[in-house]
Amino acid sequence: MLPVVAIVGRPNVGKSTLFNRMVGQRKALVHDRPGVTRDRLTARAEWEGREIVLVDTGGFEPDLAALPEGDLFRVVREQAAAAMAEADVVILVVDRQAGLTPADRLTADILRRSGRADGRVVVAVNKCDGPRHDLDAVEFHELGLEPLITISAEHGRGMLELWEAVGERLPPPADEPEDDDAAELRIAIIGKPNIGKSTLANRLLGEERLAVHDMPGTTMDAVDVILEDPERPGRRYRLVDTAGVRRKTRIDDDLETRATLHAIRTIERCHVTLLMLDGERGVTNQDARLASLVVDRGRALVLLVNRWDRVREDPERNVRVVEDEIRRELPHVAAWAPRLYISALTGKGCHRILPLVEQVFAEFDRRVPTGELNRFLEAAVAASPPPQKHHHRVRLNYATQPRVRPPTFVIWSNSPDAIKAPYRRYLENRLREAFGFQGTPIRLHLRRKRKPGEPRSEGGA
Repeated sequence: MLPVVAIVGRPNVGKSTLFNRMVGQRKALVHDRPGVTRDRLTARAEWEGREIVLVDTGGFEPDLAALPEGDLFRVVREQAAAAMAEADVVILVVDRQAGLTPADRLTADILRRSGRADGRVVVAVNKCDGPRHDLDAVEFHELGLEPLITISAEHGRGMLELWEAVGERLPPPADEPEDDDAAELRIAIIGKPNIGKSTLANRLLGEERLAVHDMPGTTMDAVDVILEDPERPGRRYRLVDTAGVRRKTRIDDDLETRATLHAIRTIERCHVTLLMLDGERGVTNQDARLASLVVDRGRALVLLVNRWDRVREDPERNVRVVEDEIRRELPHVAAWAPRLYISALTGKGCHRILPLVEQVFAEFDRRVPTGELNRFLEAAVAASPPPQKHHHRVRLNYATQPRVRPPTFVIWSNSPDAIKAPYRRYLENRLREAFGFQGTPIRLHLRRKRKPGEPRSEGGA
């Protein structure tokens, strides 16, 4: 297994900025509001050819008495403590500008009591933007933890020294099997705020890895967690719990806007998207926008109708009613997106999610042989020829499938501009009838066939 390095510290000391700097990309949200990071956010980083798992935690409040009972930040503290317990090395981030605080001292005491202070803690004094600030960091020696490195996460100052200190404390490398990217299936969990995305991720993982709270917007980062299914040796799932996406007209918070963009980027880097719907309240226009977003990005899609345990108590709502809502509100995906009726809270139906994801991914990755594809095209045109253009016959000459993920088809024609949307839908429906493609969008491109001696051009659609 890869060594784990956890970044901990009280809120707003620059942990996420440091995380992004070490990873080499803007993976964690950075904002000057304390408490933006609420879950454990993980990513791989590399130092001198060795990979590590870097963990960014929510602001760590060491004094339990300072947290109201049941408060969201009590959950955040538990997540940070869990990351500290799992880590091989802990980077304790403190703030030069704020100086040494009681919370810093309490955190250091917790690290010592946990045994993590025994050569496995590096203190990073952040916001030391130049040599003149290094003297201000002397007071942090009172924590009794060594080494103490002065850094500026924002500007990259001191990062070489920090990496060297971390590298010296990593456990010796073990004989690790080569990572097989082909064995990893990436799954994005999306939906409106407070629909149960983190609850579902925890249910699939079998442990409370993600902070769950009834306050909408608890998850603000796109959070990656790894799941290995014992029933499928060699298969690894990367679950990505995204921030809830609201309507644009309701996003009046700069931070939430950036979280929404994170969710969009997450869809693009995943294979299969689980769109969670509220079975109790019904399908909304925002669900339709999210489904359109998935189709536009060319990702596979599974619809999860959540809170079905509550729906069963309502005599006016049943599967038929919800299916009618899906066909009415999500007509662009209703015909091909499979759905499951689940309860993330009780676990009802959740055991069927990963097998269905595997089926959908197989369709997402499916390639039709060219000969078989052209026999299909010939039969489809014979059953319903395309409309004529100015009394001239429109011919569909042949087809190929240049790529998968999603399945993409190119059809050459003498008049591609004559093939309008209704006939495109006809071809797509016939493709699905012939080959399946359950759960995946289809890309269909029409190109103009060149005449002998004609120069190449970008014709078609």
